[in-house]
Amino acid sequence: MPNINLPKDPVILISFVNTQLRDNYTSLDDFCANYIVEKNDLIEHLLDYGYQYDDSKNQFLSR
Repeated sequence: MPNINLPKDPVILISFVNTQLRDNYTSLDDFCANYIVEKNDLIEHLLDYGYQYDDSKNQFLSR
């Protein structure tokens, strides 16, 4: 589960994460390190809402 500094609503969370990845981070690892969140927890959390991480595009996409 994402840390308390990230949005709770899954739609807002996916928008926030993808915007951050696009504008500020070259990888999900860098994003997770900065926001102190476990990468696998974030991936699993967003997968529950139908989004999977695409490493080649550095963003979460709808399944």
